Amino acid sequence: MDEIRKCYPSEITSYCEPFVGGGAVLFDILTNFNPKEVLINDINAELINTYTWIRDDVETLISYLSAMQSEFWELEQEQRKSYFYKKRERFNELILSHDQTAEKAILFIFLNKTCFNGLYRVNKKGEYNVPCGNYKKPVICNADNLRTISKLLQNVEIKCGDYKQCLDFICENTFVYIDPPYRPLTMTSSFTSYSENEFGDTQQIELAKFTEQIAQKGAIIAASNSDPKNIDENDNFFDEIYGSFNIKRVKAMRKINSEGSGRGAINELLIYNRGQL
Repeated sequence: MDEIRKCYPSEITSYCEPFVGGGAVLFDILTNFNPKEVLINDINAELINTYTWIRDDVETLISYLSAMQSEFWELEQEQRKSYFYKKRERFNELILSHDQTAEKAILFIFLNKTCFNGLYRVNKKGEYNVPCGNYKKPVICNADNLRTISKLLQNVEIKCGDYKQCLDFICENTFVYIDPPYRPLTMTSSFTSYSENEFGDTQQIELAKFTEQIAQKGAIIAASNSDPKNIDENDNFFDEIYGSFNIKRVKAMRKINSEGSGRGAINELLIYNRGQL
């Protein structure tokens, strides 16, 4: 975040995040800049459904999540696993039905707080398949945080779909942060799928062209991605497709890895078009 903040303009009146994900940059900007116009987007319909329900009816979510937390805390570990997998099965039923309901938002938060490492991963059918985590007292219902997020989201436009639908919103006054699915560093690191939609090198190249397009509109841009030079110093993939942008390599902590030795600081890319970091 410290490095990304260096890309912020002095004032942010219009903000867009085409791949909102966990929203760390979004909430930093909403808290510190109070922009007049904000558009967030993501292809993950379940995530967007959750943000929408937090914005529009947070008290319903808090009521159910509080009850689930009390139930979950009372269970032994084997009972917790059974509870978790029943909720996961129900969540997948709702995914396949495409219903955008409060129940699905509640289950999304519950699963995020009780699954392994808070990971979101789906199979080719789009079904959530992360196993149960092992926590003593996971905070399933952080009511104060949910209410704070709800308040911050009140004037935010929330869309679900391809990032390209943000194009018309973006103008010369817009700060855009782009945090797409990262290019895998190795074949084994590509085991996760955030959605059932592929985001390979072809899609990375298309995104680079989109980024150039909005830069030509005058937008101030910051983008993140993996650094292939961690593995192959001759891999210039991003240096080439973002040739007209500034690229800085920054240290970032990798927390999700099956091997402890694979967790730690590695280089990631910060791609931007204004100023010098």
